[in-house]
Amino acid sequence: MDRFPRLPKSDQHSDTPGNEASSFTYDWVVPGFPQPLPVEFSANTELISPREDLVGSNSGELSINAKVQIPRSAQAATWTSTGRTSRACENCREQKAKCSGHHPTCNRCEDSGIRCSYSDRKKDKIMKEIDDLKTQIQTYEAIFREVYPRLDSLSAQYVDQTLGDQLVRSSSSSVFRSEPPAGIGHPSAIIDHTEEDFNRDENQAMGYVGEHSEMTWLYRLKRDLDQETSTPIKETHHRPSKSSLNYFQEDMEPFPLEIVDESETPPQHIADKLVESYLRVVHAAFPIIGKGVFLSQYRSFYSNPNSRPGKRWKAVLNLVFAIAAKHSTLVNSSPQEDIGDHMVYFSRAWRLSLGDIALLDHPNLQQVQVEGLSAFYLLANGKVNRSWRMIGIAIRSAVAMGLNLRSESFNIAHFSKETRYRVWWALFMLDTLVCVMIGRPPSYGNDFCTTPRPIPFREEDFGDKEVRQLITDFSMRQNLLNSLLSHGNSPGASESPVDNLMSPSFGSEKGKQSAQASPTKADSLAPNISLYFLYAVDLAFLMREAIETLYAPGATRRSWGEMENAISTFNKTADNWLSRLPIEFQFAQLNLNHPFARQRASLAFRFYTTKVVISQPCLRRLAHQPPGSTSPGPVCDAMASICVEAARSMLSTLPERTDASLLFEISPWWCVLHYVMQSTTIILVELFMRTESGTIEAADLLDDIRKAVNWLREMATRDPSSQRAWSVCVDILSQRGLDLHLEVS
Repeated sequence: MDRFPRLPKSDQHSDTPGNEASSFTYDWVVPGFPQPLPVEFSANTELISPREDLVGSNSGELSINAKVQIPRSAQAATWTSTGRTSRACENCREQKAKCSGHHPTCNRCEDSGIRCSYSDRKKDKIMKEIDDLKTQIQTYEAIFREVYPRLDSLSAQYVDQTLGDQLVRSSSSSVFRSEPPAGIGHPSAIIDHTEEDFNRDENQAMGYVGEHSEMTWLYRLKRDLDQETSTPIKETHHRPSKSSLNYFQEDMEPFPLEIVDESETPPQHIADKLVESYLRVVHAAFPIIGKGVFLSQYRSFYSNPNSRPGKRWKAVLNLVFAIAAKHSTLVNSSPQEDIGDHMVYFSRAWRLSLGDIALLDHPNLQQVQVEGLSAFYLLANGKVNRSWRMIGIAIRSAVAMGLNLRSESFNIAHFSKETRYRVWWALFMLDTLVCVMIGRPPSYGNDFCTTPRPIPFREEDFGDKEVRQLITDFSMRQNLLNSLLSHGNSPGASESPVDNLMSPSFGSEKGKQSAQASPTKADSLAPNISLYFLYAVDLAFLMREAIETLYAPGATRRSWGEMENAISTFNKTADNWLSRLPIEFQFAQLNLNHPFARQRASLAFRFYTTKVVISQPCLRRLAHQPPGSTSPGPVCDAMASICVEAARSMLSTLPERTDASLLFEISPWWCVLHYVMQSTTIILVELFMRTESGTIEAADLLDDIRKAVNWLREMATRDPSSQRAWSVCVDILSQRGLDLHLEVS
């Protein structure tokens, strides 16, 4: 575009030879308006500002026809009419005019007398915007770090779902230069506070439910589903608590404690039936009483009418009756009126040893047994909160008696020492189980325990010379246990560590010393219920360590990388435990005809629940990732898959045909509902939060859910807690049944 208007040729005049149009005039002068000044062009003329040629040299008036010489411009060397600049100023860009690109003012803006400005280049603008965003992120993150710990659990969960790892992985923030603790910024965070008022009626019965309980996992799942389909819970004034999904019987009145006569006893044939049932279905997993001593005292009590046992022993007897009677109600479809009411037996035991001022007395061994049996009975009746409190009392009583320490007393018989050791480990096992069910910490620390683990021999063999020596010689005992449980010398899964003891080259030097120290009993050791109990205790230690490492509020100080390493290590330890398990205890579907059917079922459930508890933080992290976000890493993905597979394997342990009598006969019937609900919850999370509807994976998970619901429905015919659990599952499934084409009856 030319700087000045082009003139018609007819108006051009040549005054100087050799020059074309050295001067010109305009023929479009309008009367009453001044005529534009003519401009002479010659070889020496240059452009000047229009402001200068409008003023006369002498009078200051406009000279219409005067010819004005234009002085040379200082910018003549750089200003061309055909050049192209890399960046135009804002004014030229707006008017789509050619810009000289000079700084700080281009020629066109200088000629026009207007302010010239240049915008940032595109790259510079982007960098400036990035710098502004970085500053904003740093400000927001500083506020987030300050506010996040004070958020209630629901708000914190909403933040986790919305932001995921974005704040954690932001490299621009000075606040998050290093990886934050597990409690900040990612959805696998351990909650280190509570928002519920446990003194309220709707919460008081159950009380606090912690992070490693399936009720907490189920609560989070239902809350997430509710947020997708209706008003988000965080926006409601009254938020439901975890107790709203409690399927146990905590809100039910305990027992008729005031209308029983504690002096009454059932006929001997009924008593024999109940004692035999207790020893068959409970004692192997909960050896809190000395079998030989108890049977001797029991026979003396019924054979000698003049015997006057103490109240605490009679309380132990009534608790044995109560537990066996409760099992009978689960196994038999019709009530067995001849065996008596389990609540009446428990009420008698309570009146004999726990009521009035009994808890104020100094504890002895029988009182510890009473408290432990009471905790077991309460658990079997769906009173988990009360059971947790009672097992805590029992452990305190046991610690007061020093049962948590190895005994070196010469005044205690060897069989009595081992009986006391087993009382401690029975309490240990029950405490671990209840802590997992209700999500609370254990009642004591492992560092305060030196009680040796139970020897793998039956109580009937305690009188043998070799076994007696093993009980009293701690070094010999430890060598044998190391050979069975050593993590560094795990035989193959198809081999039994007991069988390998027969070889002099088995294991480490400790294993060789063990075989040499007790050649007879080590070589002849066969699988038995005491060996089963030893492996169960070993697995419970792993469960406890995993809970304390992965779920304690103090875990918020660990980074996610540290959490992943711990999870991976715990998982490998669980696999090593399985590889050392004798072939007789290897898992299979429940088979009542197998001589160790109950022990197999118990170890299967214990192993799978341990794997689930270990790997669940990874599943939770992935399930609550924002859509489209990247995976935290291969370890998290692998452990989440292991969690789901362990839950499915737990359900696959159950037969396809539902039979409540079979299940309650050979499973750990006092807590089998916990195992079923734990595995079902994990599969529901995987199905609803991580699996696309209509896929093969979704169909397989739905088959597992149907199996679990069918089993809950079958169990509900005998157990009120199972009835509630079935209702909870049906409610969640009905909420999404239309989307998943799931028929729920």
